[in-house]
Amino acid sequence: MTTTLPDPANDQQAPCCTPVTAVASRPAGSRDLARKLKALSDPTRLQLLQLVAAHPGGRACVCDLTEPLGVTQPTVSHHMKLLAESGFVTREQQGKWAYYTIMPEALSDLGHHLDALSRPRG
Repeated sequence: MTTTLPDPANDQQAPCCTPVTAVASRPAGSRDLARKLKALSDPTRLQLLQLVAAHPGGRACVCDLTEPLGVTQPTVSHHMKLLAESGFVTREQQGKWAYYTIMPEALSDLGHHLDALSRPRG
């Protein structure tokens, strides 16, 4: 139902709301996007992602990530686990060290989702 407001110019009722004709994303898609955005909402995780991306080949050992942020290895591992679960990095165990590789397609996909919000549908 569209609500109307008086139009002082011609004393007729003008619609105040445009009906939505575009379909919103599915609930599962919205939950997935929210989970990814939540993973990136922490400053430490953003810095970790930047550090991994800055390493040669977009691959870094967990041992290379603790000192630049001044946090412990368990803290880095916790944050990296969340980034891996969100698809932003992959994890590979080599001996006692975990190596993380950036997933550029996940970041690109996130950018496409956000860009789609700014484009009018019709």
